[in-house]
Amino acid sequence: MASTGSADWRALCDKFSTALNLSEVESRRDPDNDPFRSKYKAREFLREIYSSLKNFEAGEGDGGDGGERRPAERPGDGEREEEGSEGRPFGGDSAAGLRAAKRAAVEYYLGVNHVETEELSAGQEHLMNCTTILGTCSTTPENVSLFIHVRNQLGILWAGRDETETAQGFLEAAESTYLHYMKEEGTPPTDMAEYFSTEENLLTPQERTKRFEMAYTHTMYYLAQLYQNLGEVERAGTYCHRTLQRQLQLNQYNPLEWALNAATLSQCYITKGRYMEGKHCLSAATVIAGLAGEVPSEAAAQESETQSERRNQLRQKRAEISRCWIKYCLNLLQDAKKLMEDSIGELDVERQEELQRARRTEEEEEEKSRKAALLFGSEDTFDSIASLEEKVPYLLPLGFTEARAVFLVGQTNVTQAKEYFEMDGYVTDHIEILQDHSALFRALAFFEEDLERRCKMHKRRVDMLEPICNDLNAQYYLLIRRQLMFELAEIYNEMMDLKMTLANQQSDMEPLDNHTIKKLNHLCSASAKYFQMFLDSLCSPEGKIPERLEEEVLRPALVARFRVARLYSRLICPAVTAQLDNLNKSLDNYQYVVQYCEDHPEAAAAVETELELSQEMVNLLPIKINRLKAKMATNN
Repeated sequence: MASTGSADWRALCDKFSTALNLSEVESRRDPDNDPFRSKYKAREFLREIYSSLKNFEAGEGDGGDGGERRPAERPGDGEREEEGSEGRPFGGDSAAGLRAAKRAAVEYYLGVNHVETEELSAGQEHLMNCTTILGTCSTTPENVSLFIHVRNQLGILWAGRDETETAQGFLEAAESTYLHYMKEEGTPPTDMAEYFSTEENLLTPQERTKRFEMAYTHTMYYLAQLYQNLGEVERAGTYCHRTLQRQLQLNQYNPLEWALNAATLSQCYITKGRYMEGKHCLSAATVIAGLAGEVPSEAAAQESETQSERRNQLRQKRAEISRCWIKYCLNLLQDAKKLMEDSIGELDVERQEELQRARRTEEEEEEKSRKAALLFGSEDTFDSIASLEEKVPYLLPLGFTEARAVFLVGQTNVTQAKEYFEMDGYVTDHIEILQDHSALFRALAFFEEDLERRCKMHKRRVDMLEPICNDLNAQYYLLIRRQLMFELAEIYNEMMDLKMTLANQQSDMEPLDNHTIKKLNHLCSASAKYFQMFLDSLCSPEGKIPERLEEEVLRPALVARFRVARLYSRLICPAVTAQLDNLNKSLDNYQYVVQYCEDHPEAAAAVETELELSQEMVNLLPIKINRLKAKMATNN
C-alpha cells in the first residue's frame, strides 16, 4: 500500500477528510428540497477511496505495506497473543489485517451514509460487509473501535425495524467486545478516522481513549432503550444511569437533554421506592440544567428568533424537571402515609412510634455507601449537586415536621412549574400541577394532629381547584372536569367529617349550635353537589342515565352514588318533612347501587364494601322512614 508520506496517500487522506466534512458539517446546510445533497457527494468520495484501497493492494500483492506506518503503532505491538473478543487474540495484527480493517472502515462509512439517506437495505449490506471483513481479522487495538461502532449501527438499524432480538445480539456483542478488550488490553485503541490520517494528524492517546469511551457510551445508551422496549425496566434504568455518568465524565453531553434524561430516570427510581437514587438524579438534573445558561430578560427585545426559541426551551425543560421534583415529594409523602395509616386511613400512632424507634443512623450510613456507585458529577459540578441534595430529605417522613420539609420542597417546585405551564396555553399541564399541589396538601394533612389546621389545609385544596372546575369548558375538558368534581366532592366530605369530630369534641354531648349545624350542612351539601355533578356528566345529552357504566367510570360512579346516599342521611334538619325527603333520596341512591350490581354481577367486585353497606341500608332505612311517617301522623 502507498507510503504515508506519498502523494497518493495524502490525496486519499484529503479525500476522506472531505467526505467526513460533507457528511457531518455541510449536510446540516443542505436545502429542504435536496436534503441529502452533501451525503450523496460524500458517498462518491467514499467509493473512490474504496477503489483506491483495492488498487493499492493489487499493486502490492503480498509484498508488504510499502513502508506505510501503522496508525497506532507502539513499542511491543505484535508481541501479545492474549485471547480477545470471540476467541481471537489481541495484538499481533499483520499489515494485511490492517489493510482489511481500512476496507472494512470504508464499508462502515458507506453503510452509515446509506442509512442516513434512508436507504436501509443498502446500508445494512455495507455494514454486514464490514463485519464480514472484520471476521477475518484478530480483534486488536487497531480495529476494536470499528468492531464496536459497526455493531452499534447494526443494533440501531434492527431496532428501528422492531427486530429487537436481532438488535440485542449486535449491541450486547459490542458491549462484550469492549469489556473483554478493557480487561485484556486496555491501551488507547486506534480511532477509525486515523486509518486515513497522515502521520502528523494522528490522535493523542487521550483523544483515542475519549473517542473509544464515547463509542461504548453509545452502546450503553442504545441498550438502555432496547431493554426499556423489552419491558426490562430496572435493567434499562441501570444502563441509562451508567450512560449519564459516562457522558458527564467524558464531558460529552447537551446540558438540557442530559438533565431531562436524569429527571426522567428519577421517576423510575421513585416508583421502586428508591428515593435516595431518585433525589440524586433530580439534584444532578437541576444543577446540569443550570449550566445551559439563559438569555437575560432585559435582552429579550433584541434577541433573535433562535435565541427566543432556545430561551423558551430552557424554561420548559426546567419546568419539566420541577414537575419531576413534585412527583418525588408527593410519592415520598404518600408512601409514608401508606406505611402508617390504620384501617380507616388515620395515623396509627403505635406503628409510627415503632418506625421511629427502628430508624437508626446505621440505615442512613448503609444508604450512603450504596450511593457511592451512583454518583453523578465532575469536579465542576459534584459539590453543587451534593449541596442541593443536602436540602432535600429522602427518608420516609415519620412525623409532621419531616413531612412538612418534604411538602415545602414540592410546593416550591409547584410555583416554578406553574411559571411556565400557565393556564393560558397549557390548560391540561397547569391543572395536573394544581392536582399534584392538592395531593401534596392532602398527604401533609395526614400528619397534622390539629384537626382545625388539617381542615384549613383541605380548604386550600378547594380554593385552588373549585374556580378551575367551574370555569372549564365541559365540552372540551370533560374528563378533567370529572376528575376535579370527584376530588372536590371528596374534599368537602373530608372537611365535613373533620368539622363533625371537632363539634362533638367541643360540645361534650351538648346539642350543636345553629352556626355549627349550618356549617356542617353546607359542607355536606357541597360534597353531594359535586358528586351529583359527576354523576350528571355521565348521562346522555337528554339526561338519561346509562344502562351500563363504562369500565373506567364504573367504580367512581357507584362510589359517588354511595357517598351521596350517605351524605343525604347526614344532613341535620329539624323539620320532619325535610328529614323524610333526605332519607328517601338516600334510600334511592343505596337502592341504585344494589340494583346495578344485581343487574351486572361483574360490578360487585369493584365495590365490595360499598355494596355490602348499601344492602344493609336498603333494609334499615325503610324502617326509619316508616317511623318518621308515623311520627308525622301522630303530630297531625
